[in-house]
Formats: sequence, C-alpha cells, structure tokens
Amino acid sequence: MPFTRLSGALAGPLLALLAFALYATHDVIVKVLGLRYSVFQILFFAGLLSFPIAMALLMRERTPGTLVPVHPWWVLARTIAIILAGLGGFYAFTVLPLAQTYAILFATPLIVTLLSIPVLGERVGIHRGLAVVLGLVGVLIVLRPGGEALSLGHLAALVAAGATATSSVIVRRLGDRERSMVLMIYPLIGSVVLMGGLMVPGYVAPELADLGLMGMVALLGFVATLLVIYAYRMADAAVVAPMQYSQMLWAVFFGTLFFDETPDLWTLVGAGVIIASGLYILTREARRDVSANQPVTGTQARIEGHAAIDAQPNLRQSP
Repeated sequence: MPFTRLSGALAGPLLALLAFALYATHDVIVKVLGLRYSVFQILFFAGLLSFPIAMALLMRERTPGTLVPVHPWWVLARTIAIILAGLGGFYAFTVLPLAQTYAILFATPLIVTLLSIPVLGERVGIHRGLAVVLGLVGVLIVLRPGGEALSLGHLAALVAAGATATSSVIVRRLGDRERSMVLMIYPLIGSVVLMGGLMVPGYVAPELADLGLMGMVALLGFVATLLVIYAYRMADAAVVAPMQYSQMLWAVFFGTLFFDETPDLWTLVGAGVIIASGLYILTREARRDVSANQPVTGTQARIEGHAAIDAQPNLRQSP
C-alpha cells in the first residue's frame, strides 16, 4: 500500500522507523570501514560521493537567491559544528560498541534544551530542567567514570552530541532567513576539504568494494533523511521523534550479529534513563504546542553533517 494512502498518524512513524533502520545500517557500514581506513578517509570519500546528490538538489532548487550566506558567522559556526559532529560520530562508531555509542548520542536533545537558554533566550521550567538533569545522570551511568576507563571514543561521542545540538540550535535561530542549500553545501565542502588534508598521512588506497560501501554511506544517509522529512510532514513530532530510539534495538541486533557485542546492564540502564528524559521533554513540548525543540530530531545530524543532505533545515520548514 502506498504511503500516500496511509493515514499520517500511521505513515509518519512507519517512515521514521524505516529511516532509522537505514541510519543504523549506515552506522554499521561506517564501523566495518573503520577496521581498514581512518575516519578522515571514510568521511572524505563519503562526502565526495555525496556531491552528485548535492548538485542534483541544487539544480532542482527553485528558491531565488545565491549561495552567499545572509548570516556568514552563524553559517560558519554551524559548519564547524557539523564537521565536528560527523568526525566525532564516525570515530565513536569505529571504536565503541554500537549500543554504547547510541546511548551517549541520545543525550543530544538534553544539550539542545540547555543551549536554547543562552542562544535562543528560551526559558526552561522546573520540569524540563529536572528531565535534563535526569538525562545527564543517564549519561554518567553509561560512562561509569571510575568504573571503566574512559576512552577517546567516549569523548568523541560526547563531542558529536554537543556539536549536533549546537547545529540544531543554530538552525532554529536562523529560521527561514538562510537558504537550505546554503546550510547544506558549506558543511559538505568544508568537510571534504578538511578531511582530504587530514587523511593524507595515513592514506590507504581503497578497494573497489570499499568505495562502493562508502557510496552506500552517502546513499543511505540521503534516503533515510528524505524518509525523515516525509515522516515529519505526515505526522506530529510527538509521534515521529520517539521512533529514533528504535536504533538501540538495531544496535543490539547488529552488534551481536556482526561484531560480537553484547551491551552490559549499565549501558542499557543508562540508555533507558536518557530515553525516558528525552521522551518527557518531548511530551512537555507537545503539551505546550511547541515543537521547535524537537528533542530527538536533531540527533542524526551528528552523522549526516558530512553528507550532502541535512534534514534539519527541511524539517523546520515542513508544515
């Protein structure tokens, strides 16, 4: 049955579930490639192979204007954030168990809520404030400082979550005053140029099959992002956003199947606490008829920042 014939209440969550399954597959491919190539090289080729998609979208763009930013400093700040999100996220996936990486990245909506205070001038009430504190406790449960040696991978995941949140807040601040193509193309160019330079010392000539996998990273990110966009157009954020947490199930499944990973009890407990706090924040926003925070929707930018497609501007413009 075509999705257009399904009610929005059903089609939105179904599309989101499919999108996040594709994102999880995307992350598995990144982890596999990380066994043979540096994260810089993976990001470079994934970004480079995204250019045809970006150019196709640019040619279809009907909005009049140029690619000169209206707010160059905010665009630069977001470009840096997107690059850091991609770098941190990719590295974390290559060195940490999938479930542990997702658990840390799920803290993104909590950081969005915190950043909305100084950047957007929003007021965070006692309920959302307590939810943020609870979520941060969940992060500490996952990290278990003192109980397990913290690695560069944990730091990278935290950086990715913070950078993703920063990008999301900047998009909200800009609103519709900056073209989506501007917000898309500058992080892509910046990532390809920077990663192209950083990959040189440890460059390994990729095999044809691995180039295909890097192309799949770009393609899966593109298709998944389109599905997320359509999901938010067909249903409310309160219904669609929680579907991202299905990635934890995929993390357990893929981790067990391909990488001999079994998440420990504390990772699952911490993830549960983080998810609960994010859902509570989302529920409070929906009750106030305010969806701008979109506590869960920004998380995927932690990965797709390097690619041609970034869902966030499009989601903010969706009806």
